[in-house]
Amino acid sequence: MNELALNEDFFNFLIASPTPFHAVSTMASRFRNHGFQHLREKDSWKLKEGNSYFVIREDGAIIAFSLGSKAYTKEGFRILGAHSDSPCLQIKPRPDINNQHYHQLGIEVYGGALLNPWFDRALSIAGRVCCRMGDNSLQTLLLDLQRPLLIIPSLAIHFDREANKKHPINPQQHLAPLISQVVSDTFPDFKKILMEQISREHQDKDVAEILGFDMFCYDTQPPCHIGYKNEFISGSRLDNLLSCYVGMRSMLEANGSGNRMFICNNHEETGSTSATGALGSLPVAVIERLIPDVESRQICLGRSFFISMDNAHGVHPNYADKSDPSHSIQLNHGPVIKINANQRYATNSFSNASFQMLAKEVGVKTQEFVMRSDMACGSTIGPLIASQLGVRTVDVGAPSLAMHSIRELTGSQDPYLLYQPILHFLSREHLPGDER
Repeated sequence: MNELALNEDFFNFLIASPTPFHAVSTMASRFRNHGFQHLREKDSWKLKEGNSYFVIREDGAIIAFSLGSKAYTKEGFRILGAHSDSPCLQIKPRPDINNQHYHQLGIEVYGGALLNPWFDRALSIAGRVCCRMGDNSLQTLLLDLQRPLLIIPSLAIHFDREANKKHPINPQQHLAPLISQVVSDTFPDFKKILMEQISREHQDKDVAEILGFDMFCYDTQPPCHIGYKNEFISGSRLDNLLSCYVGMRSMLEANGSGNRMFICNNHEETGSTSATGALGSLPVAVIERLIPDVESRQICLGRSFFISMDNAHGVHPNYADKSDPSHSIQLNHGPVIKINANQRYATNSFSNASFQMLAKEVGVKTQEFVMRSDMACGSTIGPLIASQLGVRTVDVGAPSLAMHSIRELTGSQDPYLLYQPILHFLSREHLPGDER
């Protein structure tokens, strides 16, 4: 797998994953095609060393694991983590608005999104619907309308001469996208639009009615290389589907006798407090089922190592004063180790050194990020998983610009530069520090 092939496959993964539900479905399909067996939490598990498995919770979180030839009750796990969600606009349960002869949709802002870039873009809708079927059962279906369907027009500058100096956005008033023009006294009901899409995507399903949905707006422009020498990648949801892709790809290609696990949570962008978030029970529940005996489980976790992957901030050339001058993070210069004195990232000196050793062994340079001392630091799933499992943890990520915008930017080399040490981590015979 070289850089160009990896990026091409990554782009396909992004296009297929407009929502966390689609991302998890895409990963599950890849795992299944590589021999991973699907386990369900409501069933009994019969596990066998040498086999690989995955578990899905509520369509938005997935854990995949491979039980190596080493006894997993006595040896540690090499664990990867990422999150499947990205900031966006979520459709309200009763979204239809008839306003000034236009049909609009009410939205809520999901996560800490940059709102200005959502204006004047060709948007579509994707997500999941919960349906009552013809046999009176409940079933969830994934939908992706794919085509440009929505737009949020900007206010012309003639009505706001100060728009380039100040532009407050009220999500209730200013972010309802247009979906159609009303040409009669009636206009298409949103659930009717979804039912029409069900008939296109799921022709074999007998759907009686839609009872609920989780639908999101997304940018229809596909990811692309950009720059004079194609040195950048521009795309939606790079934070954090880039990490999801690297984790999934590394799990599929890793070899060796070690035990491996990939945890992908939902709802990181809204605080991780949910059944599928990093503060939920899924990681602990899976590990407890793998190793029911308390002492054996603690021995295993004591010998484990967790790499939490989430995109990192690069220094912005137009806003260089927003970055710490001694920690200038550059695109295409290697994965970033994220450090914070107040444990907003879980990295410490030992886990930092361990990741540096892994990267050096495959010829990849690393960078170290800290926030300016006079600015608040973000966080990720690393500290949350580390506090639940008590496992050695490092927070790393690919450098990026425009984080939480509708389109983000990373280096064209950055997915491959992250993938190399991650694959090596999963395949290496012994972990740095095992001799302790």
